[in-house]
Amino acid sequence: MWSGHDSSDDDLFQSLHPKTVAPLAHRLRPRKLDDWIGHERVFGQKGVVRAWLESARSGMSKRFPSILLWGPPGVGKTSLAILIAESLGEAFIQLSAVSSGVKDIKEAADRAKSFQASGRNTILFLDEIHRLNKTQQDSLLPFVESGLFILIGATTENPSFEVNAALLSRMRVIRLERLTTDDLLRVLDHALISDEGLSQRLILSLEAKIALIEQSEGDARRLLTLVESIALMIPELEKASADEPCSLDQEKVNEMLKTLGDRVLPYDQASEDHHNTISAFIKSMRASDPQAAVYYLARMLTAGEDPLFIARRMIVFASEDVGNADPRALLIAVAAKDALECVGLPEARINLAHAAISLALAKKDRAIYEAIQSAMNEVQRTGALPIPMVLRNAVTPLMKAQGYGKGDPEVRLPQGIGEKVFFRPRSS
Repeated sequence: MWSGHDSSDDDLFQSLHPKTVAPLAHRLRPRKLDDWIGHERVFGQKGVVRAWLESARSGMSKRFPSILLWGPPGVGKTSLAILIAESLGEAFIQLSAVSSGVKDIKEAADRAKSFQASGRNTILFLDEIHRLNKTQQDSLLPFVESGLFILIGATTENPSFEVNAALLSRMRVIRLERLTTDDLLRVLDHALISDEGLSQRLILSLEAKIALIEQSEGDARRLLTLVESIALMIPELEKASADEPCSLDQEKVNEMLKTLGDRVLPYDQASEDHHNTISAFIKSMRASDPQAAVYYLARMLTAGEDPLFIARRMIVFASEDVGNADPRALLIAVAAKDALECVGLPEARINLAHAAISLALAKKDRAIYEAIQSAMNEVQRTGALPIPMVLRNAVTPLMKAQGYGKGDPEVRLPQGIGEKVFFRPRSS
């Protein structure tokens, strides 16, 4: 995903990120697809993006398709957009959805028309495209449909939630996962030896490299930022050389990482991370796996999830998944919520863990959940059926004369569903 090969002064990378001031992560952006690290199924010799590029360049295809790059930070979405534009020789316009609106999109369209008049196609790169509102997204449609520009969008959010269907249907979605440890080792080694990096002036033990990679969350940009931050903490590095380099072991790197502060997990309560992690937490308890349950609890607490949200989910779980198999489960879950409100974090993390592990270890019985679901479905199907007279309260003489309170005491469901079974207890 990242590399550090030299490039000409007038290419897109130099114009966007001048070499003299760019951070390490920018200086080491790849300059061509062959420099790419990671995501072989997409960018490798047999990858789909490479196939599209070769097809477009050979004339087999009229143009490169509009694409949506979906993945976490630091996997190379911006770099790829620039590489595609350079590889095709197309004009390149970059906008950020954070600061751009309909007016900026129309201005980009006007620029694309001028490029078109001179025989060039235009690639419009829209970073964080999920931040565009519906009106702004709709404004892109006619330009994408007419082929005025090739749209490359980048998003860290699930596009099925954040990008409207009309625009999404006109783009090919490419999912990019976090970089692997092997990928990040290649990125780090290149940063250490590259002339645009640390020029062999710093040697890290393998254990030290792994310590840095573990802090990077699969994000090459974060990894290179960590390396750069540590390098700035070494006064001797300025006078070091490839012949007399500085060296760091794991212990020293860990000490330096501590001075940089606690790691911040990639997590947003409105993002897919939030939904995926709570799902993993619940499914781990459902699978009776206390190890995974307490791990995902720790993930959410570390990332800053609302602890009351976690407690509420456990209260629901206690009745939905444990139910009558262990009636104490609901009491434990509610007690954890009360403890949280009483003592607060960080101490209440122990109460939440107590409940999560207890729920994971408890026997499971979804009969209560299935009973209320079945009953709700019946109400939707049959509506407000007359309540049997025997169940009605005769509060006035007229009501008593009408037969309220009389009838077969064994018939309690409305006529027509009297034999319906909603609750089916599990055999012990």
